[in-house]
Amino acid sequence: MREIERKYLVSNDTFRSQAYSSTRIAQGYLCARRVTARVRIYGQRAFITFKGKSKDGGLSRFEAESQIPMRCAELLLERCYGTVEKIRHLVQHCDHTWEVDEFTGKNSGLVVAEVELRSTDEKPQLPQWIWKEVTTDYHYRNSYLAQRPYSEWFK
Repeated sequence: MREIERKYLVSNDTFRSQAYSSTRIAQGYLCARRVTARVRIYGQRAFITFKGKSKDGGLSRFEAESQIPMRCAELLLERCYGTVEKIRHLVQHCDHTWEVDEFTGKNSGLVVAEVELRSTDEKPQLPQWIWKEVTTDYHYRNSYLAQRPYSEWFK
């Protein structure tokens, strides 16, 4: 399966009044070489995900995800080399659902929005709270933030 998405920094918190769902997420990374392996607790459900490297400048990549038992996810999270905590807000804008991730813990202060697309050349209509695109900037990938938290960028 191929995932196509764009990622943006968020300029303000007006997205909150438009959010129709908010869910706490804890996720950790087991490896990040040719394929990134991630375990995630999303509310009351748990998943393991494998993501491949991007081959088209960062817009799309292979992704496979399966639901796993919660206890298994908890045990795997304890063994991860890095973790990320965030609250995911879902916002409907035009014909897209935007995932706005408000990071907590060591990445507190960072808010990133992602939108999944049908093709790499699709240009979504941007909400007014979008600031700048960071799709191809690896610093904003969760796997990077798990190892080098946002709070340490300014030291």
